[in-house]
Amino acid sequence: MHGYVGNKDALLTRLRKVEGQVRGVARMIEEDTYCIDVLTQVSATTRALEAVALALLDDHLMHCVAEATEQGGPVAEEKLREASAAIARLVRS
Repeated sequence: MHGYVGNKDALLTRLRKVEGQVRGVARMIEEDTYCIDVLTQVSATTRALEAVALALLDDHLMHCVAEATEQGGPVAEEKLREASAAIARLVRS
């Protein structure tokens, strides 16, 4: 079972809002909205998607990584490497 199962509905709700924001940005471009206003909405959409990513990362750490560290050994090492790589990807983006 994935760590986000308990927050699945909330994550899906957030993603639907992000989807609506992306459609809104596309509409703004179709309507030739002022560049800065479009960029402001792109920034807000990016922050909303990052919030989803951070929630998923938190769930992963609290569930998957915590469970693996209880087992120890190679399983724990692999989960820690995965988490570290995921954090690095988030920081780079």
